[in-house]
Amino acid sequence: MGVAIRAADEGDRELVVRLLDEAFQDDPVSGWVFPGDEYRRTTHHRLMAAFTGIVLAEGRIDVTEDGSACALWLSVPATEHDAAEDAADDGAAQLRAAVDPENERVELIARLTAEIHPAGRAHEYLWMIGVTPERQGEGLGSTLVQHVLDRCDREGLPAYLEASNARSRVLYERLGFELTGRPLDLPSGPQMWPMWREPRG
Repeated sequence: MGVAIRAADEGDRELVVRLLDEAFQDDPVSGWVFPGDEYRRTTHHRLMAAFTGIVLAEGRIDVTEDGSACALWLSVPATEHDAAEDAADDGAAQLRAAVDPENERVELIARLTAEIHPAGRAHEYLWMIGVTPERQGEGLGSTLVQHVLDRCDREGLPAYLEASNARSRVLYERLGFELTGRPLDLPSGPQMWPMWREPRG
């Protein structure tokens, strides 16, 4: 599939936030964090803006040249699990304060995903991928992810993600990711699937 991909910069911030907000409005995990359609419509974008800011500062955001899809990646160093969890705890509380202070689920989702995040080996972390709803199902997401997986294979790096719905889980399995450990059961909510991919070749 001939899709032009470039690295996003500060000038793409609003585009990325809009893409993520639109792409995840109907996602089960977003629905759990922000229950109720109206609440989600008016608040969800703040969480996507926070994620975008973090990754613009610390990672890499790939966007398709036509602005229809984006992928947020962080390069995670080899760390001790306790140290990584302590840092995540601080970040989770700050995230809630910045996004929606009355919503404990904003902090909880950050803590729970940090608890299951693998430590010990450096890897690329696919935090989120968003495709504008009218373009979903065209292979843009697969192309964006494969763009980084090709580099992972060249450099001998594994990759990690948490799938937030069954459809994306199937996509990631096709790209070589496998379930690692048990699914994460959100309290009174949906499951997330931690997935790991060893480098190939």
